[in-house]
Amino acid sequence: MADMMTIEDYIARGGVLTAPENVPARYRGELLRLMSAFVDSELAASAGFASSINFAPSIRERIAASRITLEKADHAGRVLDVMGTFGTDEARYQSQHDWAARVARDADLGTARRGTDMRLSVFHYPIIGWVDAVAMNVLQGLATDIQMSELTRVSYGPLAEVFRDIAPREAQHAELGRKGLARIVRTESGLAAARAAIAYWKPRVAAGFGLAGSSRYDMLRKFGLRHVRNEDLLAQWEQLVARHLAALGL
Repeated sequence: MADMMTIEDYIARGGVLTAPENVPARYRGELLRLMSAFVDSELAASAGFASSINFAPSIRERIAASRITLEKADHAGRVLDVMGTFGTDEARYQSQHDWAARVARDADLGTARRGTDMRLSVFHYPIIGWVDAVAMNVLQGLATDIQMSELTRVSYGPLAEVFRDIAPREAQHAELGRKGLARIVRTESGLAAARAAIAYWKPRVAAGFGLAGSSRYDMLRKFGLRHVRNEDLLAQWEQLVARHLAALGL
């Protein structure tokens, strides 16, 4: 399994890599990139929801925001532990960036990442109120549901196990958001505010699926780190969003 063709053939037959010493250099680099993007996004998401706790209109909503804040940080820690087996200095890694840093509200980053961390671009934008937080959580939560279908099938076994363990809790975060949004849209003012927040966040969450026709996809597919193209994942998300929003009159 030392040369890349052997690795690709092994993975194509359903093989799973299980330890850092079995991972060739290029695969290792892509795997660490994937893990960094997840860890950085979860830490930035946790920091964003932490700032939203005091926006919550009731104790129930405050608990929900606190739970999301806690569990996203925990999910980042679990994947960072896997990175640690590859030699990543975990203590230094989690303290080297300002996870709460945000760009101006009217910035347009598109799919580009900003700064030196690997968070998805959506986690660079500020949350400005409770309706804003809930709308963002619903849209990004549905995106995470779609993205988890990829992550739970990665060809590095220890990481896939972690993703399969945390996927149900990520799904619960989205469900908490949908319940919160359903309460918000019961009033005309809430409905109007929700529509405005969704209009803001929808293109920014969509950008997290990456560019259509990505030149890196075929390589990642051969490594077993991707299975569905960006544009197809985006289409799945758009259908899911349309169904959930329609049910709420949005």
